[in-house]
Parts: sequence; C-alpha cells; structure tokens
Amino acid sequence: MRVYDLGGRTLRRRDILALIGGSVAASALGLPALAQEPKKGGVLKVAAPANPSSLDPATGGAGSDHSILWTMYDTLVEWDYDTLKPKPGMAKWSYPDPNTMVLDITPGIQFHDGTAMDAEAVKFNLDRNRSDQRSNIKPDLASIDQVEVTGPLQVTLKLKNPDTALPAILSDRAGMMVSPTNLKALGNETDRKAVGAGPWKLVRWNDNEIIVVTRHDNYWRKGRPYLDGIEFNIITENATALRSVVAGQNDMAFQLPARLKPVIERAKDLTLVSSPTLYCIQVYFNYARAPLDNVKVRQAINFAFDRDTFVKAALSGLGEPARMTLPSSHWAYNKDVANTYPHDIAKAKQLLAEAGYKDGIDLTIGGYTDQDSVRRGEVIQDQLGKAGIRVKFTRGTIAEISAQFFAQEKKFDLLVSAWTGRPDPSMTYGLGFDKGAYYNAGRTADPELSRLIQESRASEDLAKRAEVFAKIQRITVEQALSAPLAFQFELDALSSKVKGFTPNLLGKPKFENISLA
Repeated sequence: MRVYDLGGRTLRRRDILALIGGSVAASALGLPALAQEPKKGGVLKVAAPANPSSLDPATGGAGSDHSILWTMYDTLVEWDYDTLKPKPGMAKWSYPDPNTMVLDITPGIQFHDGTAMDAEAVKFNLDRNRSDQRSNIKPDLASIDQVEVTGPLQVTLKLKNPDTALPAILSDRAGMMVSPTNLKALGNETDRKAVGAGPWKLVRWNDNEIIVVTRHDNYWRKGRPYLDGIEFNIITENATALRSVVAGQNDMAFQLPARLKPVIERAKDLTLVSSPTLYCIQVYFNYARAPLDNVKVRQAINFAFDRDTFVKAALSGLGEPARMTLPSSHWAYNKDVANTYPHDIAKAKQLLAEAGYKDGIDLTIGGYTDQDSVRRGEVIQDQLGKAGIRVKFTRGTIAEISAQFFAQEKKFDLLVSAWTGRPDPSMTYGLGFDKGAYYNAGRTADPELSRLIQESRASEDLAKRAEVFAKIQRITVEQALSAPLAFQFELDALSSKVKGFTPNLLGKPKFENISLA
C-alpha cells in the first residue's frame, strides 16, 4: 500500500479520506508541529522556483505566485491547512438568505501605507476584481450582482444566485485586498509595487533575481509575524536551489522534484517534508482554434498518454496518475469517468485518421526551461510521437510562457504546465473551463458546462455537489478539454533552524507560522 512521507512520519493512502470537506482532522496528517515557543526575529532565505507574473493578485496569472503574494496580502477568508475548509480571515461571513452574503471585517486592520482596510476598501477591491479589464479573476466573482457598504466594517454582497463557494473563493486571489490609495496613485504600476495588509510588506523586487519583504509593524494579528523578513531568491533550476540550501545560502527550497529526495535525505541538518497535494501536471489545450477545435484530436492526445509510465519516468514514482483534474481521494472525484482514456496508441491513431490526419499531426507546445520541465517534455514528446502526434516545444520562464499561451497572444496549440489547485473544486472547473476564464485559452465553453458550474455552488450539501461535479467531469473528460497527467506530491527541503513549517494541500508554502531557531 502506498505511503506518504510527512516530515519523517508516514500516512497510509486510506487515511487521506477526503482532501476537502472537513473529513480530515488537523491532527490526522501527523505533520511537523512547533514544539517550543516561536522565537522572534531573523530573515528567512527561500529559494523560490519562479519569478512572479505580477504582485497584484487581480492581474497575475501564474499559480506559482501565491506563496509570495501571501506574505504581502492577507485574505478575507482563510482555509484549514489539512482540509482547505474555509475559516474566518480578515472577515467573518454569514448568509442571511441564499442570495445574500454579509462580510463583517475585523476592526483595526491597516494596509502597509497606513490606510484603513475597511468596508470601503473591500467594496473597491471586489468591484475591481469582478469588472476591471485587467482582472483575471472575474469568473470567480460572477455570482455577485452588487456590493454594498452596510456599515463602516460591513459589506453585503447581493448575489445573482446562491453561491456556497464564495468563502473558498475569497480565500484565494479574489480575497487578497490591495490598498485602494496605492492603486489609484500608481495604476498599472501596482503590478510591481504591492501594498497589501499582510504580515510583511514589499521592500524590492529585482526581476528574476530576488524579492525582499519586511515586517509590517502594524499587522493586525498581535505578536505576528515571527520573522523580521523574507528573501525570495529566484532559482528556477531545482538542483541548484537545493544546493543553495545544502550550502547554507538559503534556508528553504520548495516544490522540488522527486529525483532530489535522496539528496535531501543524505544531506546533513536538512529536514525533508513531503505530502499529497492538488498540484496537477497537465497539458492545456487551446480548443477554440484548429486543429484542437476537433474533439477527436483532443481525445487522441489523451489516449496517447501512458500516465502510469509518466509518473515513473517524470516524477520518479512520487505522484498519482491523473485521470481528471481532481485526485482519487477527493470527495468530488468521479470514478465513473476515470478510465475514459486508457493508454491506447491504436485508438489514438484511429481518432487522428477520422479527424483527417492519417499521417499524423504537427502541434506547437509551450514549456519551461528548468531541468524537470524539460524531462517531462521529453516524456510527453516521446509518448505523443508514438501516436503520430509531433510536438515542437518553445521554452521560457513560467511567467513568460504561461502569458504567451493564456493571455492575448495565444502563441501555442498546447501548454504543459500545472494546475496548482484551488480550495473549492468549482474554482478549478470555473477558472479552467468556463467561458471567458483566464486559464481557458480559447475562452469558449459549452453553455451546459457553464450552467453546471454555477449549479455546483448552489448547495452546501457535499453529496448534492458531488452529483453536479460528476456531470461536469463527464463533459470535461469526454470532450477532452485538457489532458491531466499526474498529481505531484510536495517535496521541500528545510534547514534545521527553520521551525513551525507545515505543508498544505495546495502544495504552496505559507510562511505565517515559521520562526528561526
């Protein structure tokens, strides 16, 4: 039976009962705990795997941004590390009726520029996030009809339809509040000059080199943060990042590939942390244009992949083959469609021929430059090639290539990247497949799919929601709207002086509980 290494302890697969929905107790994972009183002070040095796409949560587009954004921005709602179940953050929420959500804001919160994080600021942010031309999170807030200030520290959201996913949505980018004063003064420059209300504030960002944040002295949680500051050193090559921790130049490296696990285990005074996540490596399709507008071509690509071999070859076996964009332990997983695409080269070739490509097909694909992305690309290229699907790679940084695929340029037919997970599955399907969504490169959607995504947010009953997600998954899988390949487990390396770190199901580190010995 498969087991997971969790910082020196193990957890059997059956114990990961449901990744969301409150069925895993916080203590069940047996994750590293802080045994002594945290020590204040010090600067944590982190080897970060990617340069941010933006420091404005509304305009950024890379899932790898989150760990950096969370240092500067607190969210209206937060989530439990082990279950992703929403809990109060800068605000508490209630539903007086199914079409009304009330946010009551914690008093005394200040932005880094000294202005108040009050009801007016929240209204400003929510209105901007759901309507601004540059916002990439408009679909998240599509259920909101009107935002009203109903008190100095109270905002009331009038909804077009019931939306039980809103608390989870407000724990993500949509709930990161930026300073209205800063945004009005700087406009688009806020992409690089962030002012939030998080535990640390921005000092500088040297592109593709370093991001430095320092303590927010007027942070609303008294006694926090523990660290005086954090330095994110951008090191895109994973082996180099790990070497920097082994050498003592950095204190932590995260999202490391499985091939480096033995190196961490052999290293002196390093702690290894590994745990399951929602991090799904997949091939994205621009299915709004030829030849990916032909469902048979998309299905052929899915049949061509040998996902079990991909996990062994590209992830050193430390992962789970992905049959959809949710792992098998998730409460909304639909086993009825999980085996839609067994590895079948003959079937892939047959579908290509039926689509008019009996001699194979040539496609362009975007990828990243780090060693592990290149290796994954080689496995993908080999597997697709056996079915006559010839792919030509263009490589660059995560921010560059992702923007070239998802933004206006639409440069490639395919993109091999990761879906880094979201607290609620409706966000995964809404952001990835709904009409106009940023991570839907073609911006088109089946009207029935859009209707079901909205319906998935109408009830709090997980069984009812799971029934709706089963219908959603049947559409996304049978129409082959993407090609999910594998769920990658988190693998982090920490120096012995790093205390209080706990991984989470998104596989994106938060630093709020960390102190230095």
